[in-house]
Amino acid sequence: MEATLFTFPTCKPPPPSSSATTALSLKSHFSNPFLRTTHHHHHPQFTPKTPTLPKIQAAISRTKKEETVERVKQELENCHLVASIGYKGFTVKQFQELRTQLPETSKLLVAKNTLVLKAIEGTKWEALKPCMKGMNAWLFVRSEEIPAALKPYRTFQKEKKLEDNDFTGAVFEGKYYGPEEFKTLENLPTRAEIYAQILGSIKGPASAVVGTIQAPARDLIMVLKAYCKKLEEDGAGQ
Repeated sequence: MEATLFTFPTCKPPPPSSSATTALSLKSHFSNPFLRTTHHHHHPQFTPKTPTLPKIQAAISRTKKEETVERVKQELENCHLVASIGYKGFTVKQFQELRTQLPETSKLLVAKNTLVLKAIEGTKWEALKPCMKGMNAWLFVRSEEIPAALKPYRTFQKEKKLEDNDFTGAVFEGKYYGPEEFKTLENLPTRAEIYAQILGSIKGPASAVVGTIQAPARDLIMVLKAYCKKLEEDGAGQ
């Protein structure tokens, strides 16, 4: 008997065709719009940094300092007295109010000690160095009437009860006056008193004239100035 051989189909699936590959490729690139899928992507969050400009800020700060130094130098021109006042605890309102009570010949300025020190360097106002402590407001007086220039602050100080904000020092005619010496400045004779003094000396006995001449140089200079002014006024009236 002759044997017959039968062939059975293999179970191995046929290789994928090019169309199937293409479909699979398209499917991987395009998503179905009708299907919603949730994707959780964790993206790192970056906080934008504000750019700092240290060079520009330093330049602005330097410019402001230079302007303050120049302002102090301008105030020192034709100045007869410069006094410092303890400024700590002052309010802006109090400072503005004080300015309105000062005579036109006086100016009040707040400036750092280091800048004021730079402005007075090499001048007769270097005697103010002992005042370079704490926070100070600077009073520039362009009048020879020193008591009249200091009185407004004394009145303001009493009204506002600013006992801790006292004069911390002053320079007058190249000499430094500490806080305890301010009474000397506040009791200086006025122009009218000097005028009366010189007239009284001239009309009085010789001893009175000698006493006037033997007075301190500052008083003598002020007396002579007053006398010269009197002569000018008399000459103009004739």
